[in-house]
Amino acid sequence: MGWPISFLSEEDFREHVKATIGKYGEKLESFDVKRFNKNIIDPIKLIFDKTVYGSSWETIVGNEVFRQRDKANNNDIGYFHQRIFQYIGHCRVPENGKEGGWDVIYHRDEGIVLPGGDTVHTVYVEMKNKHNTMNSASAGKTYIKMQNQLLQDDDCACFLVEAIAQRSQNVKWETTVDKNKVSHRRIRRVSIDQFYALVTGQEDAFYQMCMKLPDVIEEVVRNAEGVKVPHDTVLEGLFKMAGPGGGTEGASMAMAVYMLGFGTYQGFRR
Repeated sequence: MGWPISFLSEEDFREHVKATIGKYGEKLESFDVKRFNKNIIDPIKLIFDKTVYGSSWETIVGNEVFRQRDKANNNDIGYFHQRIFQYIGHCRVPENGKEGGWDVIYHRDEGIVLPGGDTVHTVYVEMKNKHNTMNSASAGKTYIKMQNQLLQDDDCACFLVEAIAQRSQNVKWETTVDKNKVSHRRIRRVSIDQFYALVTGQEDAFYQMCMKLPDVIEEVVRNAEGVKVPHDTVLEGLFKMAGPGGGTEGASMAMAVYMLGFGTYQGFRR
């Protein structure tokens, strides 16, 4: 079966996935107890969660390790969403701080038709992972940046593109600047599926990419040299701290968890 995506080559997609995994860097290092407790975990929360959710220590510890990794991975996923456009026709991804600091610039000599009928030749993109990641001050600053771009170039539009949007959309971005509601037909809030559709001419382009992504990630992880698969030893370390007879459910295991956060507290010091 041939490669089904016409706007992105299999080789480019594989290389981009590999580069994204490479960005994970030290986050792929295995977790031991010391790393697990680097920022001091909350033992009370872990014990509540374990009991209220009816979970095992293995599940609770695994979830906390995943949470710590996931918190650090958001920028890496932002890299994936942004840099993939360097492989898609008519798009370029400026180096950090260059060309006005835009995340993606989309240009077509033949023109780009916007909803409402306006035609421009360039779209400047600010990209966000999720629709709720900007506070009002950040949103205002971004909107002013877009206004300034329109003043400099009357043949362009500016998009706030969201990977995780509230819905599929390509609408005027309405926000507040200096306590005043503002909007402009060429400053738009666009979900990433709609942006893919615009730049590729294929309505389901983002869907096509998503359908191939799991297989390509699995292939890269399986075959690429230097891609680490973490082997976490937190649970084993906690068992050791719990001592003989601690088990997975015993009070000794709870004490081991307490010692991570409260080891210097009165009554806990050994």
